[in-house]
Amino acid sequence: MKGEVGGLLLGYHDAGLLRYGGSVGTGWDAAQGRELYVALARLEVDRPAVDPKTVKPGRWAKGGSSPKHWVKPQMVVEVAFSEWTPDGHVRHPTFKGVREDKPPGSIIRELPKRWDEAGSVLANNRAWPSSVKVTNPERVIDPSTGFRKVDLVRYYESITDWMLPHLKDRPVSLVRAPEGITGQMFFQKHPESKMPGLEVLDPKFWPGHPALLAVQSREALVAAAQMNVVEFHTWNSTTRRIDQPDRLIFDLDPGEGVPWTQVLEAATLMRTLLDELGLRSWLKTSGGKGLHVVVPLAPKLNYEEVKRFSQAAVVHMARTIPSRFVAKSGGSNRVGKIFIDYLRNGHAQTTAAAFSARARPGMGVSMPVAWEQLTTLKSGSQWTIATAREYLSFQTADPWTDYWKAKQSLHRASQLLEGNRA
Repeated sequence: MKGEVGGLLLGYHDAGLLRYGGSVGTGWDAAQGRELYVALARLEVDRPAVDPKTVKPGRWAKGGSSPKHWVKPQMVVEVAFSEWTPDGHVRHPTFKGVREDKPPGSIIRELPKRWDEAGSVLANNRAWPSSVKVTNPERVIDPSTGFRKVDLVRYYESITDWMLPHLKDRPVSLVRAPEGITGQMFFQKHPESKMPGLEVLDPKFWPGHPALLAVQSREALVAAAQMNVVEFHTWNSTTRRIDQPDRLIFDLDPGEGVPWTQVLEAATLMRTLLDELGLRSWLKTSGGKGLHVVVPLAPKLNYEEVKRFSQAAVVHMARTIPSRFVAKSGGSNRVGKIFIDYLRNGHAQTTAAAFSARARPGMGVSMPVAWEQLTTLKSGSQWTIATAREYLSFQTADPWTDYWKAKQSLHRASQLLEGNRA
């Protein structure tokens, strides 16, 4: 990944001084983020033009991040926001674009912007259309953080370039939360209600069942979020070979009383086993309590064969280190231990996709990471819909670049695993 802006610090002129006006971290896509980065790099300076003590990381920078670059106050941007806070910062800001028609010195504190009922932004009696109409944008969907529906929609709007490769051509199950994540939620696998842009797959992909859905475009992803979809779960196979998985997933699911250090240890041990079997694996946070270890495959075996291998690997781990692992699901079986969930490798089973938000307090995000980052991880929900974009904007390389090229066979690995069991 090239340099990309994760958030902007804002300022305005007041009584001859430049005052800090808050920060904005949503409203642009990855391409615009790179364009902003290039433009602002030309303006970079060593010292801030405002008192740095007044600068506090905004919602986009939660998690302890501080401003990493100071620039000359020469770029004028348009930002929609709901109101001014008592300390003179904009509340609920959304980036609308760069303004080249106004000199920087003319920027002063303006009247607040607000959302109308249809989800457009009203600014000084002018309507600025959003890229998607968000109904009930201010509705709080996570009371623990105050995250609103518009925050979720804007997150998915900004993350599409990263997320779509993980969704492309895969049947999806959608977790919808019309009343927020503390209300009633439900899975949607079939086209029960219309969502613009979602592709309805040929019923032949799952004979005897209603048609499946796929998310193939930015429009579909954002429209689904507007329709209260919080989580996106995908099959382990694509429509090209629907009955032959091109990956398997080991979900490290810690039971009650398991410390995070033990989850990190489990990931290392799982990777070690796979290495010994000649299989490369990739890592991502689950967005919840645990971690996902993903093994890309050449789509040659059927689901039953892939699931059988994954179960054998998990049973091996549980037999070898029974103090750490169990091979049976159920809370009573894994108190103080980790269940390595292999059941997700069965036919029609799904796992939260990379970059999917999770419908849990805090709204963590499933984030692909490099194995070298493992020891730095603090939890399976380290990144949230508020912090994921900023984190990605400062990454210079995709840790999963080689994942897409790895087409591995389970033949040799199965023989080795069978030999260990004997």
